[in-house]
Amino acid sequence: MGKIIAVVNQKGGVGKTTTAVNLSAALHDLGLKTLLCDFDPQANATSGLGVDKRKIKYSTYDVTINGVDPEKAIVHTKYGDILPSAADLAGAAVELIGENHRELQLDKALHPLRDQYDIIFVDCPPSLELLTLNGLCAADGILIPVQCEYFALEGLSDLMSTLRMVKRRMNPRLDIFGVALTMYDGRTNFSAQVAQEVRKHFPGKVFAAVIPRNVRLAEAPSHGIPVTEYDRTSRGASAYRAMAEEVKAKLERGSV
Repeated sequence: MGKIIAVVNQKGGVGKTTTAVNLSAALHDLGLKTLLCDFDPQANATSGLGVDKRKIKYSTYDVTINGVDPEKAIVHTKYGDILPSAADLAGAAVELIGENHRELQLDKALHPLRDQYDIIFVDCPPSLELLTLNGLCAADGILIPVQCEYFALEGLSDLMSTLRMVKRRMNPRLDIFGVALTMYDGRTNFSAQVAQEVRKHFPGKVFAAVIPRNVRLAEAPSHGIPVTEYDRTSRGASAYRAMAEEVKAKLERGSV
């Protein structure tokens, strides 16, 4: 049975979607069956895998709000499968308020897909609201991208409080799958200091592979392809391949 990993950080601009897209693609390259569920109304993960959100028939909105069979919404790409998002997902939080078990709608949609994949990533919105809560309730673990910059740990206490609440009340299997250090600048002592601080806060949870600041990582989404395809020799591509190896090893050990 495949594991569901929610990629979460309520701060924007930390490399959340970049991590979801490139880890998913790198694991696909390693031979794993991957599904990326885009649960962010901005739909950047959808376009990051080359899918035009204006041309999809069904999205995660249709799956969670209208009860569409998730199998019908999946789009197959050469970088792995994706459950695409669209702008109408932005209104889903309001529509879900009146639903019974509103926090479990994504879990209900993804559960039948578990046996088809080795890993399912959920790219959550950069906020701690109902869509993200759905991601946490559906997940076996969370992956937290943390940028190696000032205020890196700011707001993480709120995320940890939410995680503890969800684990206690709604999803007892939820745990931290891993922490990804992003936007690392090896030219500065400050990045190293932030990385050290993050490792101290999350002992044993931080991936050894560190994602650098890299222009290729910034360029790849505009071409609708992951960096592992856009420039396989770039530092960004090498870092995500190394992180994918770590993720694969964790899955094989069953440490989720």
